[in-house]
Amino acid sequence: MRAAFLEKPTEIILKSLSVPEPKAGEVRIKLSKVGICGSDVHLFLGHRTLAKPTIIGHEALGTIDKIGEGVSGKRVGDRVVVEPNIPCRNCKYCLRGNGNICINKRVVGLTENGCFTEYLCIPEEFAWKIPIGIDENDAVCIEPTAVAVHALFSSSAKPGDTIAIIGLGAIGLLISHLALKLGYKVLVTEVIESKCNFAKNEGAIVVNGDGQFLNTIWEASEVVAVFECAGSAFTATLAAEAAPRGSEIVLIGLSEKQAYFTPLKIAREGITILPSIIYDHPTDFKRTIQLISHKIIQPSRIISSFYRLEQLQTALELASKGNETKIVIEI
Repeated sequence: MRAAFLEKPTEIILKSLSVPEPKAGEVRIKLSKVGICGSDVHLFLGHRTLAKPTIIGHEALGTIDKIGEGVSGKRVGDRVVVEPNIPCRNCKYCLRGNGNICINKRVVGLTENGCFTEYLCIPEEFAWKIPIGIDENDAVCIEPTAVAVHALFSSSAKPGDTIAIIGLGAIGLLISHLALKLGYKVLVTEVIESKCNFAKNEGAIVVNGDGQFLNTIWEASEVVAVFECAGSAFTATLAAEAAPRGSEIVLIGLSEKQAYFTPLKIAREGITILPSIIYDHPTDFKRTIQLISHKIIQPSRIISSFYRLEQLQTALELASKGNETKIVIEI
């Protein structure tokens, strides 16, 4: 099979490997489409380092073509998407229901080889069968949409409330899309005009400015939750500076640099800071699939272009520029 390895930062090498065999409890998936995630871009650029050349990628769709011993809930021919974060189920975090922060978590495309290849073996439970009514482009967006579902549903904001989103990468756009479809009022802040226009065309209100300006607008609009999706220290600091009295800041962006806030403002104004990392298994994938199946949301709207596996180098270079909303690799 063909497999695209991140050999070193900014260098993708296409190699030939033996097709893997599923172990007991696993299914083998013949992959058809894989989305490029922001984390793939960070790996590609060397912002996060890998110990060895690795097949990255984790937003995957395909068809089961072989089943390992003991698998009972899946069949050859089932169309499935990959849930790539696999908690250990044994550590103290998993045992108290926090598998998303499991310290032993297997991460497809990071701690082990991922999905920019032709075949992948994964535990049966983490291959989600896709209903007939969901098309391929919506299906390949299920994993990032589950991140958005987890973030929105973890906050205290409810339909009819007003939320603010900083950063309109794929996750910011998906939170905006989900919230608008569920009846929230959405204010967005983003520096790239095309992304602002995308959100505006769906019904969001674009508000750009410094912290004081945003605070004034957000206070007047009764924003109850601010979703930081840009993933920079600057925007995390901006969220803390501009958050209205009594609101939540939901941290989704993954900046590794230090951000700042004023403890007096946070405490005196009753602001809550809430982390949101990936999703809960199995709740958020189940919810996401239901929302798409019932035509409430259409996450494929954020797909901006398609490339072939042999064009992954070019696609990652394009994704690195930040203007694309979602690039999908066709295997």
